[in-house]
Amino acid sequence: MQEKPVGNHSYTDFIFIGFPGFSEYKPYLFIPFFLMFLVAVVGNSVIIFVIKTQTSLHSPMYFLIFAIAIVDLSAPITCVPNMFLNLVLNLNGISLYGCLVQMFFVHLISSFESTILLVMALDRYVAICNPLRYNDYMNSSTFYKLSLAFLIRNGLLVSLIIILASTLSFCFSNVIEHFYCEHMVLVGLACGETTKNSIMGLLAIFCIPGIDLLCICYSYINIFCAVLKSASGKARQKAVHTCGTHLIVIFVSYLLALCSYLAYRIRNSMSPDVHILISLLYFLFPCCFNPIIYGVRTKEIREHILKMVKGKKIDPENIKVASITR
Repeated sequence: MQEKPVGNHSYTDFIFIGFPGFSEYKPYLFIPFFLMFLVAVVGNSVIIFVIKTQTSLHSPMYFLIFAIAIVDLSAPITCVPNMFLNLVLNLNGISLYGCLVQMFFVHLISSFESTILLVMALDRYVAICNPLRYNDYMNSSTFYKLSLAFLIRNGLLVSLIIILASTLSFCFSNVIEHFYCEHMVLVGLACGETTKNSIMGLLAIFCIPGIDLLCICYSYINIFCAVLKSASGKARQKAVHTCGTHLIVIFVSYLLALCSYLAYRIRNSMSPDVHILISLLYFLFPCCFNPIIYGVRTKEIREHILKMVKGKKIDPENIKVASITR
């Protein structure tokens, strides 16, 4: 660890200290996290491969599952390999520039988790509440416009967070009690005024997952109202089944996000090890959980995966694709 800077000087290199209470067992911690990483990489790669290669799955609903698989594959790659080097080889150093770059990609990629869940909710809303106009609303032009709008929103907010963090001086410590560079952890090491950083962080939380969640709730309130008004019990069953997988993913994602957010607010009341574990589960668990739940609960994807595992030739014409108006 480099000496503490004096005067107006600031640390330019940092050291990751993950699970400080279990430092002597760090090599053993590699095993469960490696298994989670392996499930995330293999599971999401399979989902991506199946949707990309099967033309019968080239519809808006599967395109969104494909997009969330891309996010869940990319997110752990930004920091988990570095965490493994820390656990196994004790290579735990990073420069301030490297930390800011890692922080940018971690937060940018993670921000699209809730964004894609929002678009999924809009897709189900149109499919159930206005099925006759589905193809008019949910098409490639709409997706391009939404993608551009959300990329600008998420990219701008995350960039502002990184820019503000880059102006801070770090004179208290260069020890990061985590396995990767996270905004609030890094800001906690800064000396001087950090009010702007805290406000910017809260603004980003409100404008990305906050607004996304409000829109998701609005969509599903309308969906449930439309389902309850439906006279057909079969139509209700189809709607519940179609939305069930999405609701499970939303519940798990936002529950973990809430736990992680509360952990930062009460971190003085819990051990660093518990706080790091909650943060890692929030970051890694959805990446493992999502491909499993989509692969198991989505009939068409499950059938393609089973045929691929059994080594049978897949004929898209013989696979009955679920109607997007369910």
